[in-house]
Amino acid sequence: MVDFKVEIVVLPVSDVDRAKAFYEKAFGVPVDVDYAGPNGFRIVHLTPTGSLASLVFGSGITDETPGTSAAVHLVVDDVVEARKELEARGVEVSEVFHDAGGVFHHSGTTDRVPGPQPERRSYGSWFSFADPDGNELYVQEVTSRGAGRVKHVIYRSVDEVEAALRDAAEAHGRHEQELGHADENWPAWYATHMAQQAGLAE
Repeated sequence: MVDFKVEIVVLPVSDVDRAKAFYEKAFGVPVDVDYAGPNGFRIVHLTPTGSLASLVFGSGITDETPGTSAAVHLVVDDVVEARKELEARGVEVSEVFHDAGGVFHHSGTTDRVPGPQPERRSYGSWFSFADPDGNELYVQEVTSRGAGRVKHVIYRSVDEVEAALRDAAEAHGRHEQELGHADENWPAWYATHMAQQAGLAE
């Protein structure tokens, strides 16, 4: 089966330089690409930290009206801390909210309840912010993935790999104590444990 991976999301903007400055500041990252071609064509490509998909905006790349997008949804481990971080960078953000139905946020402010989902259930808490054109972006708290949702595991840094290995080593030590002897098949045990911790396996 062929993998279909979301690579970019195109945002319609009216002022490319203004959008570039906003998103660089909001996410604290430089742009990946800023290409200007003939006849006013321009494309700016920016990737938020930790994201596999990128944001793209520019001129001559979409017929959508600037400021009409509400399609971008980002995920974070902690929606409250993420909101604080964006606010500290000068981004005007909504309050954290959850949806009364508990499945997905409605359009506009319909069934919007102030504050995080009471049990901080994964997928249940949100906030939003808009870029200078009015394109609205949503930020959702995801702390664990639904069954079957995780197909592969990505460690974003050497530190994350080390932390996962240390966690596995500690858990494996307890496992060997329960066995009462050394586990010669520890690589398989490590692999299973790390996959379970990352949500890749039950």
